[in-house]
Amino acid sequence: MLETHLKSPVIRRRLRAGPAADHIDGFADWLQHCGYAASRIDWMLRCLAGWADWMLASGFSAQELLPGFEACKAALQKNPHVPYSRGANRQALTAASVFIRFLQQQGELPPPVTPPSASDLWPVLGEFRSWMQQHRGLTETTLDIYQRTLVGLCTALGDDAHTYSAEVLRAFVLKRARPHGIQSAKSITVAVRSFLRFLSATGRCPDGLEQAIPGFACWQRSAVPRFLLPDDVERVIHSCSDAPNRLRDKAVLLLLARLGLRASEVAQLKLADIDWRRGCITVCGKGRRQELLPLTQEVGDAILLYLKQGRPSLQVPVVFTTVLAPLRALTRASVTHIVRSALRRAGVKSPINGAHVLRHSAATAMLRQGASLTEVGAVLRHRSPTTTAHYAKVDLGLLSEIAQPWPEVRSC
Repeated sequence: MLETHLKSPVIRRRLRAGPAADHIDGFADWLQHCGYAASRIDWMLRCLAGWADWMLASGFSAQELLPGFEACKAALQKNPHVPYSRGANRQALTAASVFIRFLQQQGELPPPVTPPSASDLWPVLGEFRSWMQQHRGLTETTLDIYQRTLVGLCTALGDDAHTYSAEVLRAFVLKRARPHGIQSAKSITVAVRSFLRFLSATGRCPDGLEQAIPGFACWQRSAVPRFLLPDDVERVIHSCSDAPNRLRDKAVLLLLARLGLRASEVAQLKLADIDWRRGCITVCGKGRRQELLPLTQEVGDAILLYLKQGRPSLQVPVVFTTVLAPLRALTRASVTHIVRSALRRAGVKSPINGAHVLRHSAATAMLRQGASLTEVGAVLRHRSPTTTAHYAKVDLGLLSEIAQPWPEVRSC
């Protein structure tokens, strides 16, 4: 009931007099069911009252909620809300959008019209995704990255591969890569080459057309790994308090910093992947390869404390969820935001503003503690030893001692 969630009788009267009156009680209860805090529900209902006032004053009825919402949005774009005055504002539109989503879930309003997906516009892209998953084992995350490039390719050149030529493909790749750095440029070439190999394998274009795609020079292991010092890593981890949402953040940070997991691997970690008796976890990494990693006491205690005291009662198989409504499973981007927030709280300036810096830091810490490159590669689950060899340069002090000066130039 509305009276349970909103104490102000004035605002309750405004809501019951407006076009949202028939569903306002169910909406308030739905917000609580979705995990919204009591203060957030109160704020949402107060904002919704401003939109309901505008609807009533503009002559929109309860049967015209969707047209009224669009009209209110257009009116605010034309004449912004005056501060400290009653009426619709940006917050009211936010509350109205949540109210409309509630009505759509209840079947009171037609579902939103979703724009056609890339596979709907270009069926060959949908076939490409299925083929790469079946024959190459690529994950959805990697295919999403490929798709951004391939949508641009189909938009520029069409989906009829018989019209493709080496000249137009090279021109597309060079134009697409021009505004980006070397790693993004390499990702573009990989996506286009994979697509052309698929087209060739399915008989849609001649063999060898992927060899026309230019490469971008990149000297492997030319840079020093970017990582945090051990003291900085500890400051980042200890920046998490004992509040319920911080229990989740600490468990996430420990998985990244102690076991070297990737952000996507943390987000996809399931409750069934943790073997508490054997003290290990199953990680599904690149290429959908499942591997076992030891669950240390520190990491296990942090996850267990989060599950007991910090995790909302959300019926999803993954370990980590959001702590603010609407409650849902954590995403890879959310893990990155957790790391960024922890870096800011700890006052640590990081060479990488994301979760991968903790993976690099875990590798360098293991090497400095005497682990071999083979052991580090096993923990990080590298396919090739050359990938792990990138971390062989972490001892900068020793490197400066063995570095040879340039001929006829005094050593530093």
